Amino acid sequence: MSEKSEITFMQARIVRLASEEWHLSIDKVIELFQEVDVLGYIEKCYGIFHCEGDEAVLEDIAEFIEIKRGKINAEIG
Repeated sequence: MSEKSEITFMQARIVRLASEEWHLSIDKVIELFQEVDVLGYIEKCYGIFHCEGDEAVLEDIAEFIEIKRGKINAEIG
């Protein structure tokens, strides 16, 4: 599998995991991720993220979202 395919696969897993963990629809997660370019962030940080589990990556992404948008809404967490 190419690195680009691995990145896409990770992005899809993280969207699904965020939906499950944050009790949001896939559409809402995608909207939130687009607002702060989380998919670009995953691609940029893939070198580090691929060594971590998805739960750790999601924690990092939650922090990234909070930094980019300010306090994360109560709907997440």
